[in-house]
Amino acid sequence: MQCDYFDAGACRSCTWMGRPYAEQVADKQRHVEGLLAPALAGRRPVAWLPAVTGPEEGFRNKAKMVVAGTLDAPTLGILGADGRGTDLRHCGLHEPGLHDALPVLAEHVVRARLAPYDLTTRRGELKHLLVTRSPAGELMVRWVLRSTEPEARLRKHLGWLTDRLPVAVASINVQPEHKAVLEGEREIVLTDAATLEMRLEVGAGLRLHLRPQSFFQTNTAVATALYEQARAWVDETAPASVWDLYAGVGGFALALAAPGRAVTGVEIAPEAVASAQQSAGEAGGAGLEQARFVAADATAWALAQPTADHPDLVVVNPPRRGIGPALTGWLESSRVRHVLYSSCNAATLARDLAALPSYDVEAARLLDMFPQTTHHEVLVRLRRRG
Repeated sequence: MQCDYFDAGACRSCTWMGRPYAEQVADKQRHVEGLLAPALAGRRPVAWLPAVTGPEEGFRNKAKMVVAGTLDAPTLGILGADGRGTDLRHCGLHEPGLHDALPVLAEHVVRARLAPYDLTTRRGELKHLLVTRSPAGELMVRWVLRSTEPEARLRKHLGWLTDRLPVAVASINVQPEHKAVLEGEREIVLTDAATLEMRLEVGAGLRLHLRPQSFFQTNTAVATALYEQARAWVDETAPASVWDLYAGVGGFALALAAPGRAVTGVEIAPEAVASAQQSAGEAGGAGLEQARFVAADATAWALAQPTADHPDLVVVNPPRRGIGPALTGWLESSRVRHVLYSSCNAATLARDLAALPSYDVEAARLLDMFPQTTHHEVLVRLRRRG
């Protein structure tokens, strides 16, 4: 992939920009295998499936743009070392529909007179513009503001925006503090719809709902492959009961639901749980009537369940820090026979696998969710020995 911003030195966020894509994937595969090998020494060999790849550009379904510049000439992109904005609205990583939307959104910022926040003077209102695009082409647009002062102007000019872009959800996020935090806790939805529907080609079709503060993988094509691989492995195992810990908006839980299979998703964020419940309720059939979701800390919830209720299979999809000693210790002492572990950090995955000596890694697969960078996603399938 060629990037004018990278070539000009304006943005170096993609540290592997310019490297042949096949070389990037091969290096990630070697890196991940090298990290996991010491942790799995003495266990059965791992069957590595071919890496999953997607487009090397035009793949990001979400734009996280820092807003800077002036009232009449805002920049959407990043901040330089001098605190000034670098405009990246034509970044080639964004999906085409998202790429085409950013100039219109920049014009809307000017029209609604949303003053960019200035880090030096601590004046202005608009800190970030967060935009997510669904597979159907609809948008969720969020303005991260210092206060609610611009709310009336945003409402006034929202019709102008929806006439030009397929905005399904629009909201204000209030982040009043002067610190490096992407968003605040308070959300004000400006549209009738409060969720963005993400339809994925998984099984007979997977419909997820994203609320403004919900997390979803930034690469729709590779996320679809991730859920498909998990579903294939679980169908081979045919468990009667599944726990999806760190369930998010329910991607794994809903992809794995099947007739005769009880699925429980556990997620600490209430907004994400509400999204998962909505998706399950709307879908019906295909075993989704047996899917339930709980708002709780995944580790604390698992440790509190009686041994008799332990499931046949557990899915974990933790943040970069991994699942840690409390949950690995519980898994070791549990009755759980099968585990699927989806990781965005092979270093913490290796640490956690070392703490699970009772399990063999039957299979593993790298999924290149983040081309042009060193980041990766890896899915492993574990089976308890004996």
